[in-house]
Amino acid sequence: MGFVPFLFSTFAASVTVGNGALEFGQGSQQAIACDQKIYIAMGEEWHAAPVENDPSAGYFRVRAVTVSNLDLANCAGKKLRVRLINGSSQEITLGSIPEAKVLQVSLPAIAPVSNISDSTALLLSYLTGTGAPISGTLLASAAVSVSGTSIYDGSVLSVNNADVTFFIDPARTAVNIDGQSVFRTTVETIDNPSAKVAQPAPSATPSPTASPTASPTQ
Repeated sequence: MGFVPFLFSTFAASVTVGNGALEFGQGSQQAIACDQKIYIAMGEEWHAAPVENDPSAGYFRVRAVTVSNLDLANCAGKKLRVRLINGSSQEITLGSIPEAKVLQVSLPAIAPVSNISDSTALLLSYLTGTGAPISGTLLASAAVSVSGTSIYDGSVLSVNNADVTFFIDPARTAVNIDGQSVFRTTVETIDNPSAKVAQPAPSATPSPTASPTASPTQ
């Protein structure tokens, strides 16, 4: 059995702008208002692409993008989006159709106590570059990890130090992005009003019942 190399490219951001968290770092750009500091790990694996004169030719394809050190308590219920940008400052296609430039999940409204690997539960979807939803076959998958070790630095995962991983095309059927073409990753969160946790309605307090009083007999 041949060995398939699997690499991670890691990017850090540490500059907070204003009272939100617009962060810039080597190869990454984030607009995460719910967390002051996150990290990005880009997983790569070898993809064979033989040519006539070189049957061993190929490249490292982007297998996954992981947002690490994310505080799911502070970011509960928000939508999390990732994009990949090439050397010409153009968004890289992440799906089977050219318009799919963004991958989005909805973070749990209540901080999870166990890992989530159900892409449907996370409402994983493609968006256009302007944020419009795209229907069609979803090749990607996603996972939220709150236990185990961080992909970025091996630290212990928790609700306040979680990994959210976007797997671009696990089956490698259509989306094989050359890792060398990725010059920048972007991550952003936006509010998700539909994910707000409903508060129980206050129960009505019964009015006190007046005690009967005896009328004096004449």
